[in-house]
Amino acid sequence: MTSTALLGILLVLIILMTVFGNVVVCLAVSASRRLRCVTNCFIVSLAVADLLLGLLVQPLSAVLQLTGKWPLGATFCNIYISLDVMLCTASILNLFAISVDRYFAVTAPLRYPGLVTPARVAVAMALIWVASLLVSFVPIQLGWNTPDLRVQNQRQNDSRHACRFELNCGYVLMDGLATFYVPLLVMCGIYYRIFRIAREQARRINSRPSSISLAASVREHKATVTLAAVLGAFIVCWFPYFTYFTYLGLREGEGFSHTVYSVVLWLGYANSTLNPILYAALNRDFRTAYSQLLCRRVCPAPPTNLSIPSPGEFVLLCGHTNGCRERHAIEAGLVLQERNGSTLNSPVHQTDPSLSS
Repeated sequence: MTSTALLGILLVLIILMTVFGNVVVCLAVSASRRLRCVTNCFIVSLAVADLLLGLLVQPLSAVLQLTGKWPLGATFCNIYISLDVMLCTASILNLFAISVDRYFAVTAPLRYPGLVTPARVAVAMALIWVASLLVSFVPIQLGWNTPDLRVQNQRQNDSRHACRFELNCGYVLMDGLATFYVPLLVMCGIYYRIFRIAREQARRINSRPSSISLAASVREHKATVTLAAVLGAFIVCWFPYFTYFTYLGLREGEGFSHTVYSVVLWLGYANSTLNPILYAALNRDFRTAYSQLLCRRVCPAPPTNLSIPSPGEFVLLCGHTNGCRERHAIEAGLVLQERNGSTLNSPVHQTDPSLSS
């Protein structure tokens, strides 16, 4: 009973932190004009997926974990499993979309407003949620995921108090490759490219004596930590689950361990708890909005002098909506100047007219 109580407390804390953190992200974007940017739509979409996971899926998973029994019948069991797969897939694909957005922000800063338009962002978000729906509700409700291709938990010999997620080889290969392994490889390549560009920018700054050389070195270190935290958390949280998921599918359920599955499942859930910190709180504007929401105090005005943003912050900058367009244009142009080896002698208030229009 003691171990069950401690486990229950831990699961409740994970659920509360998931719900609270992602609610704060949504409130921060809605309350702060500075954050109402087209590219922040991906962060909001990510927060919505993680919030729904914390509200609709994690509580039921906790009940099933603590009691070992499913109280709502086979139909709701399959809906619950479908929601679980859909929301976890949407969370992962939103993380993938954020990494692609950051890649364009760093590699093509001056063309970025034309590349990442509201229409393209809307299409990308629609594709994320449609793909998440197609790999979850459709195969599970039609029985394509089971070894005998019959709908799980609804056969005559299935226990009424069990809620099993059955797997076959074809389904796990399709789902694992499309929603995790391929996005993971692309994300690794993207963040490696971003890191190399960040190091090159810092090296160019440090090669010329200036008052910002020391600050650039500090920012390079911070960017390294940021990118390592973002990618590391994603791998640590989801790689064990999809490895075990693929193993079970290839063996069609043989060798299943309830304890192992529970550990890797909740480790994957923990990524939804960490996302508000890794993808929002590491951005200065989000930290300011968090402070205003939680501490109810007016934060100090940002400094008027402009320095090169850290790569970890630059890739989180807003795009081209009214509240964020000018800042992005200034900083993007300065970063491009540094990449090309030109001097930083243009006044802060001057922007590229083509970007501010």
